[in-house]
Amino acid sequence: MLRALTSTLRLPRPWRPLRTRSCASHGATGDPEIQVRALTGRDQGITEILMNRPSARNALGNILVSELLEALAQLREDQQVRVLLFRSGVKGVFCAGADLKEREQMSEAEVGIFVQRLRGLMNEIGGTQRLPRCLGAALAKELIFTGRRLSGAQAQALGLVNHAVSQNEEGNAAYHRARELAQEILPQAPIAVRLGKVAIDRGMEVDISSGMAIEGICYAQNIPTQDRLEGMAAFREKRPPRFVGK
Repeated sequence: MLRALTSTLRLPRPWRPLRTRSCASHGATGDPEIQVRALTGRDQGITEILMNRPSARNALGNILVSELLEALAQLREDQQVRVLLFRSGVKGVFCAGADLKEREQMSEAEVGIFVQRLRGLMNEIGGTQRLPRCLGAALAKELIFTGRRLSGAQAQALGLVNHAVSQNEEGNAAYHRARELAQEILPQAPIAVRLGKVAIDRGMEVDISSGMAIEGICYAQNIPTQDRLEGMAAFREKRPPRFVGK
């Protein structure tokens, strides 16, 4: 259950399903497994994606993945979206991982196609490649070979997650921390944030010299923007900048 916002803000828009090619195959409840909501008021620019598959603890099955890919494709074209939050509609769980029961019914070819779709959805899914780059080879091997489960505090101590928070009565403390972080990102220049993400993600895949070249290319794209000039003017005039994403 979402908390009501203060009376000084407009009420948020309701959750809504995006049009997807899999809408005819929803679960037994008939509810879409992926729903979208754009926040308003001081949170305008933040959009939330709700994963809502309680029967399988939000496990990644064909329907959920199809709806999520379609939602992301549509949101990618929405210039009003500055920050995207993923949250769970299932209390006590975010995502149980791959739907192994569903995968058991797939042929080898179907499994290969499904895994490729997952990789397109989450470029961090390659655990044997991402984890050593984050933790080092020795610790990554230990965690992968043992299949050890980590608490939130342990994951934060290792640097696998940015924040670990104490749970609240509603069971959504992590969501509120994520929303606070989104509110910090929201006033920043959208183009600069997007290009910064590109520079980091692409730069991590190459040597430092190539990474610096990628950074230079990204910065060059930012130079002719209105937001860069607005940032300089705001600094000169000692006022908060008003970025518009152009």
